[in-house]
Amino acid sequence: MKQVLLVDDDPAQLSVRQLLLRRMGGIESQTVTDPQAALELLRSDSEHATFGAVVTDHVMPEVDGPSFVRQLRVFAPDIPVIVVSGMPEADTAYGGLDVVFLLKPCEPEDLIAILKSALGESRDRASA
Repeated sequence: MKQVLLVDDDPAQLSVRQLLLRRMGGIESQTVTDPQAALELLRSDSEHATFGAVVTDHVMPEVDGPSFVRQLRVFAPDIPVIVVSGMPEADTAYGGLDVVFLLKPCEPEDLIAILKSALGESRDRASA
């Protein structure tokens, strides 16, 4: 199964999310605290397709969630993106960017179900 790239400027959030995905969902992931570094990693990975989905925070310094997703969509228009935010009104900033928006605190089971579905879809796309 492909990995999930977790992007958040808060290392504690990343550690908890990574642990939950592995223990509760059997989903492997990599973490990145800098959105620009995440974009570089995803751009360089496009041929290898290690990542089947991205989970990102909305509020990050320098590059916020919507800017991150807009830049990602330039070279990876089909990768599933899940945005996790504590700001309910933030979902409007992602109009037309084809993301799933989850409001914090979200149930781990919900995130895992969405990711398993997304990873299944990305695997189906790759084999088609």
